[in-house]
Amino acid sequence: MRLYDLIRENAETKLNNIEITGIVSDSRQKLNGSELFVCIKGEKFDGHSVAEDMLEKGAAAVLTERDLGLKRQIIVPDTREEYSYICAKWFNEPHKRLKLVGVTGTNGKTTITTMLKAVISGFGKKAGLIGTCYNEIGNKILHTERTTPEAYDLFELFSKMVDEGCEYVVMEVSSQGLEQKRLAPCHFELGAFTNLTQDHLDVHKTMENYYSAKKLLFSMTDTAVINVDDEWGKRCLNEISCKKTTFSTKAVADFTARDEELLTSGVKYTFSDGKQTIPVSFNMPGEFNVSNSLCVIACADILGFDVKKTVDILKDQRGVRGRAEVIPTGRDFTVICDYAHTPDAVENILSAMKSSAKGRLICLFGCGGNRDAKKRPLMAKAAAKYADFLIITSDNPRDEDPELIIKDILEGIDRDKTAYITITDRIKAINWAVENAIKDDVIVLCGKGHEDYQILPGNVKIHLDEREIVKDALSKLK
Repeated sequence: MRLYDLIRENAETKLNNIEITGIVSDSRQKLNGSELFVCIKGEKFDGHSVAEDMLEKGAAAVLTERDLGLKRQIIVPDTREEYSYICAKWFNEPHKRLKLVGVTGTNGKTTITTMLKAVISGFGKKAGLIGTCYNEIGNKILHTERTTPEAYDLFELFSKMVDEGCEYVVMEVSSQGLEQKRLAPCHFELGAFTNLTQDHLDVHKTMENYYSAKKLLFSMTDTAVINVDDEWGKRCLNEISCKKTTFSTKAVADFTARDEELLTSGVKYTFSDGKQTIPVSFNMPGEFNVSNSLCVIACADILGFDVKKTVDILKDQRGVRGRAEVIPTGRDFTVICDYAHTPDAVENILSAMKSSAKGRLICLFGCGGNRDAKKRPLMAKAAAKYADFLIITSDNPRDEDPELIIKDILEGIDRDKTAYITITDRIKAINWAVENAIKDDVIVLCGKGHEDYQILPGNVKIHLDEREIVKDALSKLK
């Protein structure tokens, strides 16, 4: 593709309209010759520092944010933003041939996007899914590394979805993806806001910054669907200028849920949009799933899908991997696997299980390394609020000492009131939980959810699937 077909008018260059054979932003990537290298400044590495080296290795030109004194440089105000537009052009702007639906917030994104994609598919429309657990093109499942992919991967994925005949794309939109302008060229038919609780402060530093990043979605959206049960949601409602719709399980809103019945196997409630009242039931437990499903119904309605049929499709939903997922035991106790890794998410899953548990509620959890350390004691407080017993272990320690992470967690525990044990090795901790379970216990494994790996100190990645560990532990029981 020719250079001038890729860059926008804001680019400063004296280069001729040369042929570009590829787009590269990672200096470790091998060049074949005539690629455009985009200099992006990250937290630990600045691509501008290797611009000259990349030219020597065969790059046709480098895209920069400042004058580096190089003959083959192109200067733009913001290389991250320009990179997204270039990637979109490289793949022939596939996003313009798709109806984009974005869901942002701290909790609920994966469940909502998965359910909404199922609803759209239930109406006979082909849809793609982009999310934390995996990506989907129709029924084809693809591996993912990030909630919101980097720009090149994102537009390549959009392109594949167009080629496969997708009409809709339902995607989780992360605060980092928005802040880093990976989605800059995109425009969404619909954007949903779930809630905001403490998370990712290692990146955003303050809740205000975190909120501002999430709110960016609604500057590129036709219609917003906002959870007004959340205080940040109420604020967002008043600060955005696009068309707005609200949902609530507690307050007055455009879409509401009343007469909730929370069961071990799922939820029931009465839906209303002011025009019709419909009974809703599906097999995903927890009050938070009432809110999640309400958001799905609201989104589907705004997209033009019949509400009654949407509710019928939801009846067949059996849950999302790693979200309040029941791991079969064949015993007289229950094991639940959930991705809860924030204080709010831990409180949500444990309060849901507490209401239906006949025996002890046991919570096994840890906290990630190289992430917001302030939430560690808060996680402990949230777990202790509902659980009868805590098993404190390791999550993804990454470059940190797992023992020190556990020490931070323990700061949030009242040791005179909370029964607990610390077992640093997560595999041993799960085995201990299974070995010591008694009749009617409910064991909730928090933090890993859909993940089938663990990142240990030194960034060593090992296979760790909690379903396999539980199965193995059960096989050893007498």
